[in-house]
Amino acid sequence: MLRRIILHIIDFFYQPFARVMPRQTFRYLACGGGNTAMDILLYFICYNFVLQKEMIHLPFIDISAHIAALFMSMAVTFPTGFLLSKYVVFSESNLRGRVQLFRYFLLVGICILLNYFLMKLFVDRLHFYPTIGKIFTTALVVIFSYLTQKKFTFKVKQQSAG
Repeated sequence: MLRRIILHIIDFFYQPFARVMPRQTFRYLACGGGNTAMDILLYFICYNFVLQKEMIHLPFIDISAHIAALFMSMAVTFPTGFLLSKYVVFSESNLRGRVQLFRYFLLVGICILLNYFLMKLFVDRLHFYPTIGKIFTTALVVIFSYLTQKKFTFKVKQQSAG
């Protein structure tokens, strides 16, 4: 039922874009955009208010606040991103759910590494403000993620004839 409501809302707003992009792409942008906005908001809250921009000191490692906030926000956006991708955007995929989840997990792992290294680049090397660095990082990772989800994680497996 929740899937139908989400699809109804997204598809209502799709009409003006029908001539310029496929419905699936619009759904990805809507779901991914909503999840990404939530990720950036959670990141901002975690970095500024939860962690108060302070380093996290663990027994064997110190983690900077901007990296810790990255992992905190992803703890929420991983499951919401998977569920939206599976049931709203790429629902025609005929791969088994556990295969999709495993592939999504791999994709997220790669995205975490991309996020980490891009944040290190933008914040530590190029001295961007962390939230701005997160926005640039997110833009690059979203493009990579969409292409990977469409062609790998939630692909439609061709049925063999015969």
